[in-house]
Amino acid sequence: MKSPKEEKAIKRFQMQKIKVKQVRSPIGRKSIQKKILISLGLNKINRERVLENTPSINGMINKVKHLVKVEPKDTK
Repeated sequence: MKSPKEEKAIKRFQMQKIKVKQVRSPIGRKSIQKKILISLGLNKINRERVLENTPSINGMINKVKHLVKVEPKDTK
């Protein structure tokens, strides 16, 4: 059973979203980088996706940070 403080932290963490935009092509890169882009929902330049800010997504973005642009999602 989790404490109310832990539940609040988990809820706040899950609510955060980030916008990821592919700005460079994976041509000439390792095949794993292309697979990561596809798993993020990006397979063409200028495609954007709004994703949950989780450790697994952050790890994938870190692997292809030279191919994408990341910014916080507007909460409007």
